Amino acid sequence: MSQRTLPPCPPSPNCVSTQATDVGHAIAPFPYKKSRAEAKEALKAVLATLSRSKLVAEDEFYLHYEFTSLLLRFVDDVEFLFDETTKTIHFRSASRTGYSDLGVNRKRMEQVRALVGGQL
Repeated sequence: MSQRTLPPCPPSPNCVSTQATDVGHAIAPFPYKKSRAEAKEALKAVLATLSRSKLVAEDEFYLHYEFTSLLLRFVDDVEFLFDETTKTIHFRSASRTGYSDLGVNRKRMEQVRALVGGQL
């Protein structure tokens, strides 16, 4: 089992994480029913359809994407951890710079949730 963990969100309102406990940063993880490998491929297929997304790191239990904003080229880091025990995909989506993201990270992750729907 992977020992990797997601870093905590900073106090600023530009990050969401399934492992955060405060209402400002907390977001529900994605459950999956397929095998971890199949769920990971389904998630990668959905993320590949999103504009300005780039896979930068991957291992058996982990994915790391960078999303670049169109105008100001801000980079958001989105990390996914697959928990085989609970069949859950934990994730953290955070802006690298700035203070507020105007809800962009939360909106993106809810969009991914809707797109990935019953495919996991």
